[in-house]
Amino acid sequence: MEDTICAIATSSGVGAISIIRISGSDSIYIANKIFKGKDLTKVSTHTINYGHIVENGKIIDEVLVTVMKSPNSFTTEDVVEINCHGGIATTNKVLELLLTNGCRLAEKGEFTKRAYLNNRIDLQEAESVMDLVNANTEIQRKMAINGLVGKVSNLINNLRSYLVEVISNINVNMDYPEYDDVEVITNKVLKPKIKKVKEEIEKILKESENGKIIKNGINIAIIGKPNVGKSSLLNALIEEDKAIVTNIAGTTRDVVEGVTTIKGIPLNIIDTAGIRETADLIEQMGIKKSKEAIDKADLVLFMLNNNEKIDKEIEKLFDSIQEKKYLILVNKSDLETKIDLNKLNLKKDIIIKMSLLNNLGLDNLKEKIIELYDLNELEKQDLIYLTNARSISILKNCLEKIEDVLNGIENEVPIDMLELDIKSIWEDLGLINGTTYEDELLDEMFKRFCLGK
Repeated sequence: MEDTICAIATSSGVGAISIIRISGSDSIYIANKIFKGKDLTKVSTHTINYGHIVENGKIIDEVLVTVMKSPNSFTTEDVVEINCHGGIATTNKVLELLLTNGCRLAEKGEFTKRAYLNNRIDLQEAESVMDLVNANTEIQRKMAINGLVGKVSNLINNLRSYLVEVISNINVNMDYPEYDDVEVITNKVLKPKIKKVKEEIEKILKESENGKIIKNGINIAIIGKPNVGKSSLLNALIEEDKAIVTNIAGTTRDVVEGVTTIKGIPLNIIDTAGIRETADLIEQMGIKKSKEAIDKADLVLFMLNNNEKIDKEIEKLFDSIQEKKYLILVNKSDLETKIDLNKLNLKKDIIIKMSLLNNLGLDNLKEKIIELYDLNELEKQDLIYLTNARSISILKNCLEKIEDVLNGIENEVPIDMLELDIKSIWEDLGLINGTTYEDELLDEMFKRFCLGK
């Protein structure tokens, strides 16, 4: 991290301004070499300075240059941000001048990586930076901010602090048995302490499901036989004519995707090809993709025709979704009723009658999704959740180790042996916030960031 890096921090294309960010010990010196205005090496920190970017005395652009001196910057290094006029040619020219005058092009996420390695933020906060950049809804923004200001990190730090007390107490008992003012940790005393950690981890994992819903949305697959109204439902939900709608069975040959939001939660909706027995090779491929979409779905919307009887194909398709969360949508309810839902032995509270042609039942469907995922309550909560798969996986691994410790307590395993297992849990928890880390993990994680971040 001894070299000075630079990158474009704003989206490429035509805009009012572009920002080129520089970080490193030579940031101010390098920026000053191409800047005509005040001497940047002599200005106060956190100042904005008007001038021009020049090359061989010729003006390249009129700019504002912000100088932030170490350690009071995002990376804790000297940071300079050049605000130039938006546009590809101008922005790239300023970047080119920085590179030819001593900067290196930053890798993806390198600014945030430096902030982490310089102890400006921890890994949870670093990941929240990316969540904030990617936030599309207000509830996603609020959750990302909670991570960015350290509220999520505190969940893990509190667990580690509690385990440190337990580990320290055991060590004192072993190394200084003459101390009689320190609690003696026996298996009986240790058990409720470890159970407390287990309960807290289980609580965090359970609530992380809410976090995943907020961050990633709910994946919804619309399935059914051909010509039941699947494409019409997709179009109605996203309020856009994205899927082709005809009265010809088998029109949809591939999955069609769309996104909408309910209560600030993204609904990632997939309109699948109608599932039926067919000799058409292209249609078969579409049906295969439909079945893959069912496997990945959090919620399946199984559409039926009100004016069609339930046949073997419908029964077979219904059997295939029994391991999933699903709703039954009975479309074309304005037509003569021929369907007998008793054949499927359904609970009434999962059946929604609809007539997409007459715009009936759509609100009932949305309300049911809100109820299924408790979205009204979700937006009232404090939104302090783990959301990334890496952290959740580590926490689940810690839970397995805690079970091993509890089994060891039941089997009267010596305390000094259990202490090693407890310390291993403490170290694993450190991986979540990055108190302990591996270089390979960091490289892989920060690759997900954009260049200027």
